[in-house]
Amino acid sequence: MTSVRIDKWLWAARFFKTRSLAGRACDLGRIQSNGQLAKPAREVRIGDMLRVTNEGGDFHVEVLLLSEVRGPASVAQTLYRETEASREARLKAAAERKAAMQFEPMPAGRPSKRDRRKIIQFRGRG
Repeated sequence: MTSVRIDKWLWAARFFKTRSLAGRACDLGRIQSNGQLAKPAREVRIGDMLRVTNEGGDFHVEVLLLSEVRGPASVAQTLYRETEASREARLKAAAERKAAMQFEPMPAGRPSKRDRRKIIQFRGRG
């Protein structure tokens, strides 16, 4: 096997839960292969550099192995190698999100009718 469809590979490497989600991400322009937007049917080869944007963050990975079959997570992690810059950027973003949570007080419960009116007024819809 010299190449695999990118949506199958992303699913097998566990970047997405389903192959249809991987295909949708390709259609929305969240997947780049060697600097170019990738369609779901684009072929992935060993050595390709991929940029994958999903809810887990922005990944820059190099394809090490090909697979069309989704296996255990330990096997899926051997399919690619994430760049150091990508790993550091994701960890930094996660730390920033965690730090921001400390400064935002969580509301005690649901907003009252008065609070809701203030929110609507603030958003400019009322």
